[in-house]
This record gives sequence, C-alpha cells and structure tokens, in this order.
Amino acid sequence: MVRGVYAITPQIDAHWPLAGLLECMQAALEGGVRLLQFRQKQLGNEIYAEAYQAVFKLCVAYGACLVLNDGNATHHQALGLPLPQGVHLGQGNMPLQQARQAWPQGVWLGASCYNRLELAQQAVQNGADVVAFGAMFVSKTKPQAVRAPLALLTQAQGLGVPVVAIGGIELQHVPALKVAGASAVAVISALFGEVPQPVQVLGRAKQWVGGWA
Repeated sequence: MVRGVYAITPQIDAHWPLAGLLECMQAALEGGVRLLQFRQKQLGNEIYAEAYQAVFKLCVAYGACLVLNDGNATHHQALGLPLPQGVHLGQGNMPLQQARQAWPQGVWLGASCYNRLELAQQAVQNGADVVAFGAMFVSKTKPQAVRAPLALLTQAQGLGVPVVAIGGIELQHVPALKVAGASAVAVISALFGEVPQPVQVLGRAKQWVGGWA
C-alpha cells in the first residue's frame, strides 16, 4: 500500500506554474515513482480542481497511488472530483474519526505524528492506516519543524501499519531509514528541486527509486 519513494507535489505558485508541475509529476512517474501526494494549499476552487484532475489522470496512466493532503471530504465531493486512493491528515485537519466516516472505506488514511509515538498509537486507534514521523532531518520546506529520532521508526513497528519518514531526507539517508523501519520516505525538494526541470526530475526519480530498491 505505502512503500518506497513517496513524492509530495511542490506548491503551485509563480515558480511552479501548473504546466511545469505536471511535466515534473510525469517525469517522476516515468522515473518509477508510484506514490504521489497532491499537496496544494490556498488555491481557488477552479485551479485546484484542474490541477487535481490532471494529477489524477497521470497517476491512473502510470498505475500510481494518489494521496490527497489535508483532505476535506466535503470540499472534494462538492467539486465532483474523483476519489484519491489515500488521504493524509495533519494537525488541525479533519479529525481522524470524522475523516473515517466521511471518506469511503476504500480510501486509506494517513496521519502526521511528528515526533510522538503516543500520537501514532492514538491515530491508529482512531482509524489511521498509515503514520508519518518527522522531520527526520533539517527540512528546507519546514525549517522550524520538530525533529524526530530514527529510533521512533523502530518503536512504531508494533503499530502494525506502514511508517513514513519525512523531512529533510536526502538520498544518502535512505539505507539508515529503511534499517530503522521506514516503509516509505517522503520527499519534495530533494526530488523536484526549486524550479520545474523535468529532465533533472526524471534522473533524480530513477536515483531515488534505485536507492530504495
């Protein structure tokens, strides 16, 4: 379900127009990535729906798993969008128990647990199918994020769900994260860079997928 390289989309903005984002999404998929999180905040409904539909079609074409970040079921359904395969929830999003009722059973739920094992234990009790810990290292995306120790990945093995490592992860960190117990490693800038460059993304995607294997 959740294993390997977990790519998270850059935010659509002046540096990342939709066309460039889609080219890089396709490059990542062409490079072997099969787990992709659609993470977009503060977009108007029209551009949000257009972007989601386009990324959804790419994931279908490549047989990849699409995950919706901060998934609000009511908003998603009101826009008439196709269902993702997974939904990831962070602090301040829809409570897990409410999300479990709002999303169909076929949609799995992930939860951010930061650096706290007890949050992961509670999340699983409340219906989470996947837990995520981090930042494992200093993150360019969230430089002030709390740091999570590698040992936490090992401690979480008893939860019986996939464990995702996130935050500042570089290719050289993958072996240690796998040994510690990570089921997947989430990456943004280490895969996509700072601006759309599809050729570079394709090369990095192949390196990341090969580094996980």
